[in-house]
Amino acid sequence: MSPNSDKEKLAIEGGKPVKTTPSIPMFPGGLEIGEEEKQAVLEVLDNKYLFRYYGPGEYPSRVKMLEEEFSGKIGVKHSLAVNSCTSALITALVAVGVGPGDEVIVPGYTFFASCAAILAAKAIPVIAEVDNSLTIDPVDLEKKITPQTKAVIPVHMRGVPCNMERILSITKKHNLKVVEDVAQACGGSYKGKYLGSFGDCNAFSFQFHKIITAGEGGMVTTENDLFFDRAQAYHDTAACWRPGGPAKRFASARYQGELFPGVNFRMSELIGAVMLAQLHKLDGILNRMRKNKSRIKNGISDIPGIELRYVHDPAGDTGVSLVFYLENGQLAEKFATALKAEGIEASSIFNKGIPDWHIYSHWEMIMNKWTPTPEGCPYNCPYHQGSVPNYNREMCPQTLVLLDRSVHLDIPPQMSEEDCDLTVEAIRKVARAYL
Repeated sequence: MSPNSDKEKLAIEGGKPVKTTPSIPMFPGGLEIGEEEKQAVLEVLDNKYLFRYYGPGEYPSRVKMLEEEFSGKIGVKHSLAVNSCTSALITALVAVGVGPGDEVIVPGYTFFASCAAILAAKAIPVIAEVDNSLTIDPVDLEKKITPQTKAVIPVHMRGVPCNMERILSITKKHNLKVVEDVAQACGGSYKGKYLGSFGDCNAFSFQFHKIITAGEGGMVTTENDLFFDRAQAYHDTAACWRPGGPAKRFASARYQGELFPGVNFRMSELIGAVMLAQLHKLDGILNRMRKNKSRIKNGISDIPGIELRYVHDPAGDTGVSLVFYLENGQLAEKFATALKAEGIEASSIFNKGIPDWHIYSHWEMIMNKWTPTPEGCPYNCPYHQGSVPNYNREMCPQTLVLLDRSVHLDIPPQMSEEDCDLTVEAIRKVARAYL
């Protein structure tokens, strides 16, 4: 066997792997935690007051500072820090008026929390297809609208912006509210405008797997003063947020509907301090991921048989992942398995036998309409006047086919140029063997 043919032998068949260096875990901001975050936390601990409200007057709340800086970064009037993205989604839905009798449309490819938040807001989720961008398909979105539809949750999945132009055109036509789920796309944009500034009320995640992180946490953003007031009221059942500070905590409502019982979704000062430091690193993290993704895409874009995931606005893509489609699911699984043997962390997205809470067909609690109590609300809610969706695992076939054909690679910002080039080499090597 010639040296060249030996080099071409796939690692999965006994050949030498292309990449033998350790894989980099996909914790973009998490792996960047360092002295800035440590110092920020120590300052809060030295102050000995970890609650964002009613702290010592001379010590500015780190959570409030985070909210102000986040608003400036995203370009929105209001930001409200909460303790998770699920909390942010629920708060945003409640803020825009979603409740009993309503339906909310959500894509079939998103983390389960996007759907669970709808139920927590006492509404019924309606699941829509995704298109070849793996974000909500505007065509199917419009088909799923009924007289009970109140809102839509476009999810900027795996860092890629939704087609917000089409989505906003449809929602305006049907007078629907929009709650952007920006959990996986903080810092992304669409046509020059930051994601999380298009919807009526929007949600971000700071969980450890996300672009910037404090381990957990979330943010609600909105331009609307009323929605902001409602979000504040809901996220803080003790009404600490009331304007005027402690002296006004028990003041009467300023207008009808301002005050109502809520929950406790408040963010602590420790989380706020870490997030302030992480927010300052966001642009650098994004720049490196985008550079890495561009280098890999350019290296494989000419390979016959590989179809790159469609991106509505490449300039606004965060670069957190690379997805491409192959002819069928069997080939995609075979290709991903071979890439892993070559030292590249790759996966086929959809496997019927492996539960993945990012894919609607694995949402067993939704498929079976399980509820905390036997009454079955909100599915049996008397306020819901339409027919309840008939959930089943094959209800979004377009979504399942696309995910089945997909090969997925994370693009950590910590990748070197050599890591990118070895990734390209491995993809080309497997493609020569299988395509």
